[in-house]
Amino acid sequence: MTNKQKKKYAKKNKGDAHLKARAKQHTVYKNADGKRVPGVTTILGVIAKPHLIPWANRLGLEGVDSTKYTSEAATIGTLAHDMVHEYLDPSDEHKVDFTHYSTSQVQLAEQCLESFYEWLALNPIEVIFLEKAIVSEAFQYGGCIDCYCRINGKFVLLDFKTGSGIYPDMAYQLAGYANNLKEIGHIVDYAMILNIPRGKNESFITARYDDLTIQFNSFLAAQTIYNNAKLIKGGV
Repeated sequence: MTNKQKKKYAKKNKGDAHLKARAKQHTVYKNADGKRVPGVTTILGVIAKPHLIPWANRLGLEGVDSTKYTSEAATIGTLAHDMVHEYLDPSDEHKVDFTHYSTSQVQLAEQCLESFYEWLALNPIEVIFLEKAIVSEAFQYGGCIDCYCRINGKFVLLDFKTGSGIYPDMAYQLAGYANNLKEIGHIVDYAMILNIPRGKNESFITARYDDLTIQFNSFLAAQTIYNNAKLIKGGV
């Protein structure tokens, strides 16, 4: 391996380590007694995602390696997600470290955000807080709120997604977050998912939920399956 290859390999590993560390943030939740509880996304992992099968098959037919595509898309998605937070709160707490991203990744992330900026111009928001981890003591799970804000006088929960669409399990996730906000005394007039595209083949999509009762019941059903699976694995 040449020195140039070694430097490139070292830079890639450093970048991968950064992204892995970034992905692990806010994933450890503990209740009031200090006991670890699962996160919303961990619980919803028991739900099958059938839309991924035709998606991966389509990429394969196009000669695209779905694993590599997903890795690159996830990197751009993570960067775009962080850039949204920095835009909403330019303080040091949400300052993006661009050193771990390539120039093309930064440019693509910036392009992805254009549609979000257009939406924001029509929907000026007043941020109350970003990336807040909350544990439900009533149902024993944790979740990290992307953005809790006011829009036109209404208290709104926003969840930023980067991908090819909005799927039912995303609303279950949103319902879990909304419950956590309500548990600690916050009003949620409505909740929204904002899907930010990562490339030309994806679109900016929004979904608004004025009532998440059914979705929360679905989340609780997934939690029952998750808890039962742990009991079975433990020999119960």
